[in-house]
Amino acid sequence: MRRLVVDEAGEGQRLDNFLMRLLKGVPKTHVYRVIRSGEVRVNKGRASADTRLALGDEVRVPPVRVAERPAGAVSAPAREFPVLFEDEHLLAIDKPAGVAVHGGSGVAFGVIEQLRQARPQARFLELVHRLDKETSGILLLAKKRSALTGLQAQFRERETDKTYAALVPGTWPARLKVVDVALHKTLDAAGERHVRAVPNDHADGRRSISLVKVVQAFADYSLLDVTIKTGRTHQIRVHLANAGHPVVGDPKYGDFALNRQLSRGEGLAGVRFERMFLHARRLAFDHPATGARIDLQSPLPAECATLLARLGTPH
Repeated sequence: MRRLVVDEAGEGQRLDNFLMRLLKGVPKTHVYRVIRSGEVRVNKGRASADTRLALGDEVRVPPVRVAERPAGAVSAPAREFPVLFEDEHLLAIDKPAGVAVHGGSGVAFGVIEQLRQARPQARFLELVHRLDKETSGILLLAKKRSALTGLQAQFRERETDKTYAALVPGTWPARLKVVDVALHKTLDAAGERHVRAVPNDHADGRRSISLVKVVQAFADYSLLDVTIKTGRTHQIRVHLANAGHPVVGDPKYGDFALNRQLSRGEGLAGVRFERMFLHARRLAFDHPATGARIDLQSPLPAECATLLARLGTPH
């Protein structure tokens, strides 16, 4: 029997979709059968397939038989990532861009699967939170269940400080320091998430707050520090795009013509930039065992620093 706490990635999902993503290889008919039978519980109560999960909900999942791995299926290779902090309770790594945090939705494996392969002796290793595949930077994992629940409670209660570096085209308005715009998350038939800004009184909107500070202003770009007060899916990307300054290289909400130019190395002395310029550069939280404040920093990746150097002298 597994008991899972719904995090930001599962927030707002229907129970059936949540389980189908979790129980890869289990037939849909069986997923619906265990829901109807009451074997799946949400906060210790029965739930229907269309129950919407909220952040912090506990989902009890019964043992189910998963289909055998098909011949030729790709196994996750063992891989370690740069370590920013580690003790017996938690692990903080510097995730590169282009690597998913976990498998699913067409991704065979991610950070968590590769780390588990690299650390077969680890009795417990779970993601505390998520980063988008295209985002680099600080990713926190728990090595004990007590650490997982304690850290997730801090994320849920907004007791963590999370700051991202983002490069956007144009001049960010100096007066726009707080973006308080509701967001609405939807899933298409393939399970792909898409988020849009909606009026704050929208029935399905969730209040979302980002604090924006201009770090450097260039002739045609602005380097921002964005501190999120709410952890909604794609929050920074949608907030900045909605303000008319999408994140450079964003494949979903960005300026696609500009992204193509940068990926081809057109302009900027031929520098090719082929990723999204969004980097989780700072994460502060209370240690789940000692209570000490931990303040982690991750420097900009080399390709981001190189691009900034080609933008000229900041104003």
